[in-house]
Amino acid sequence: MARVSQEHLDARRRQILDGARRCFKSNGFHATSMQDVLKEAGLSAGAVYRYFRSKEEIVAAVAAETLESVREAYATVAAADPPPTPDELFGTVLSRLRKSLGDSDDQRALPQLLMQVWGETLRNPDVARVLADGYQGLRGQWVVLVEAYQARGWVDPEVNSDHLARALIGTVQGYFVQQALFGGLDPAEFQEGLRALVTMNVPELRNPERAPE
Repeated sequence: MARVSQEHLDARRRQILDGARRCFKSNGFHATSMQDVLKEAGLSAGAVYRYFRSKEEIVAAVAAETLESVREAYATVAAADPPPTPDELFGTVLSRLRKSLGDSDDQRALPQLLMQVWGETLRNPDVARVLADGYQGLRGQWVVLVEAYQARGWVDPEVNSDHLARALIGTVQGYFVQQALFGGLDPAEFQEGLRALVTMNVPELRNPERAPE
């Protein structure tokens, strides 16, 4: 019996995950059956079950892959010198993600997939672990970026870097939630709003004793 190459195995796994992602984007995790995945991927049950024992394993794999794409895109952009400002980081990372995940023509595809991943953590322990690991890694990367801002004098050195990192992550998560639920939020407009937010010049905030009574 001829030995199957690793390239073939990787391509077949990619075929399954791509088909599953299309199903999940159209119907959601729970409304998608294994039969739907088989049909979309164009494979037999035996071929799919060789790689994944259940739909839950496919869901976890799609979640892990999506979060890893986020981490890789972020790491590549954040490594620049000088470091990108938060609005530049958001714009570049989002563009890279949409291209790498094949969603460049649909601004709501990635946000809707992320919303499903987040919701799945409430019932699927495997996805919850994947998300927790991914979040901790991303949080650490943001802390490093904030500390780079502080070293350059862009951010008050007295500010807790972890607190600011988590606030910035929450801001970007807010974009994904709004886009997934309501649409119509152009990434360039969000980037412009984020730029205005991080460049606020409010003397009262820097000098509380001068704040109006």
